Amino acid sequence: MSALGQPFIILDTIDSTNNYAMGQVHAQMTKHGTAYFAREQTAGKGQRSKTWNSAPGQNIILSLVIIPDGLGPHQAFLLSAVVALATHEFFATYAGNETKIKWPNDIYWRDRKAGGILIENGIRGADWGYSIVGIGININQTEFPDDVINGVSLKQITGRNFDSEALARELCSFINRWYGLSLEGESGELLKMYHEKLYKLGETVRLKSQNRLFEATILGVTEEGKLRVQAGDMEIIFSVGEVEFKVHSS
Repeated sequence: MSALGQPFIILDTIDSTNNYAMGQVHAQMTKHGTAYFAREQTAGKGQRSKTWNSAPGQNIILSLVIIPDGLGPHQAFLLSAVVALATHEFFATYAGNETKIKWPNDIYWRDRKAGGILIENGIRGADWGYSIVGIGININQTEFPDDVINGVSLKQITGRNFDSEALARELCSFINRWYGLSLEGESGELLKMYHEKLYKLGETVRLKSQNRLFEATILGVTEEGKLRVQAGDMEIIFSVGEVEFKVHSS
């Protein structure tokens, strides 16, 4: 099986690396491990149908093709957690231990968003055909659109300029190593490590669900990747898309 990040294909301008990778999968013109890195993305995709805005040539815009042999569809969150852990470790290498994973798989530094992950799975019944792992990380960007209230980049954190292409290749090596751990079946240990890096674990935060704002304490995440919170005397479990954090920049 090819290492994740091999081959590493550079695209000058693309609407969405995830869309491009998906098209290559459907056309049977790609293989497991292929990475698509874009210098500019005009219609990037984020969670819950949101867009991902990125200044041209400044950041990591990357999609990986994974053919998850050895994993079943019921382990979809395991892949998500593994990618988040790998991306967290990569970013923390430069930004330090204030780096966290905000459920389900955003990369946060303090209370500010440094990166996001969008995984699109091709699952039919018990057949998990492919995953397109899209990752956007702010590297050298220092100005963000008005609707991005809490964005932060590696340059803002460290004061340094970086080669975003070189960092994208490095990120692939992190994900490749962590992906190997998922195939070894240590799901309990991986979930434990995910919790150790989880943003606001054990803390009370403001959440929004169905246009209702409320406060709750973050208890953790289930094996299926659902968020567990304590609101008053009730424990509530949310699926991805059912609740969002109301986080403001510090």
